[in-house]
Amino acid sequence: MRQERNPRILLVAATTGYQTRVFSDAVRRHGAELVFATDRCHQLDDPWYDDAIAIRFNDEPGSVRAIVDATVDRPIHGVVAVGDRPAVIGALAADAIGVPGHRPEAVRIASNKLMTRQCLAKAGLPGPWFKLVAPDVSVKEVTHQVTYPCVIKPLALAASRGVMRANTPMELESACERLRRLLQDPDIRALCDSANEAVLIEEYVPGSEYALEGLVTNGEFSALAVFEKPEPLEGPFFEESIYLTPPRRTESDVERLVKQVAIAIEALGLTQGPVHAECRLTEEQVVVLEVAARPIGGLCSKVLRFTGPDGTLTLEDLLVKHALSQPIVDQRLASGAAAVMMIPVPSAGVFKSVAGVDDARRKPLIEDVIITAKQDQCFVPWPEGASYPGFIFARGDEPSKVVDAVHAAHRALEFEMDTIIPIGRANPLSV
Repeated sequence: MRQERNPRILLVAATTGYQTRVFSDAVRRHGAELVFATDRCHQLDDPWYDDAIAIRFNDEPGSVRAIVDATVDRPIHGVVAVGDRPAVIGALAADAIGVPGHRPEAVRIASNKLMTRQCLAKAGLPGPWFKLVAPDVSVKEVTHQVTYPCVIKPLALAASRGVMRANTPMELESACERLRRLLQDPDIRALCDSANEAVLIEEYVPGSEYALEGLVTNGEFSALAVFEKPEPLEGPFFEESIYLTPPRRTESDVERLVKQVAIAIEALGLTQGPVHAECRLTEEQVVVLEVAARPIGGLCSKVLRFTGPDGTLTLEDLLVKHALSQPIVDQRLASGAAAVMMIPVPSAGVFKSVAGVDDARRKPLIEDVIITAKQDQCFVPWPEGASYPGFIFARGDEPSKVVDAVHAAHRALEFEMDTIIPIGRANPLSV
């Protein structure tokens, strides 16, 4: 009798992504086999010894061909993507292979802030006014055509990178120049993404900010977790720090958030896979800022724990089951409150060391402190920054106490940073 092979999961992710290992562990727990597709040089002979499929996010047809060719003899049973650009490749690959996934065009819309705004506005959802500023247009031409305060942002960068608030025409002009300088940085130019040519100006939406994590199955949205962002995100920059779940809001408010995100998902055309949404909540309305066709980034998913008939599962466990079209029955977010802090960048410079980690881990309610920064890694604060030096996790009975706990752990950390000394030219990220 022929022995059935284990199902195979394709994970599309950036080489530098935090989440590769946790997904690999989840795939093994479910008796599946991981196939990794990542943006590494195809001319190197498996430098990480993981048999990864080498792709290029800026070459979508070539990447899909590479995935299809590499899996023709051993079929893929499900696809998971981590990150906005990998999500587009993942959707195209799932479509080519013939396994469930979000529609590629819907993922493309969700990964572009202008296209998202246009789509949600066409569907009649409440949202900010918005205006595109082409690369050949001087911002001076538009400073008196908009109302204040407003927000300027890139179309395709993630994690609030490059997002700035402007309260006056002069501030808008300065912010636009700063963003355009960022978009000319070599690491962004290397993405070869035409979306990074123009900038978007939109209305500043006041209110508290929330994030939702969920799954879409046959077009139906199921919320897995709702996060409160307890630190005010009012500008001038929007570096995120703490995610808290459950949020300190009424059941009615949470229902409003979930309902509006579900409407936005339908408008965008996302039908099968994970979603991560960002919203602003006011007394009058919920404004959906964005819906990404991917799970939450970094190591933030470690704060989520689900219980049910299958025992205690991680978010990655649920994503693997969903990708394999396995039923997810009666999984509930674990009781109590949990928070994760994305450790703020202490200052611009080169990371040398951090003291106080053991002391931070001993603080009440702290589950873990993970420093992801590597020695001699360069860090830049927001709005130019793109990565955090680590994460702090706390769990307890009361939401306010777990927020206090991650703050207490953060205060115990002492980072040593060396100053970056520009050589030959001015630092392009200096202000």
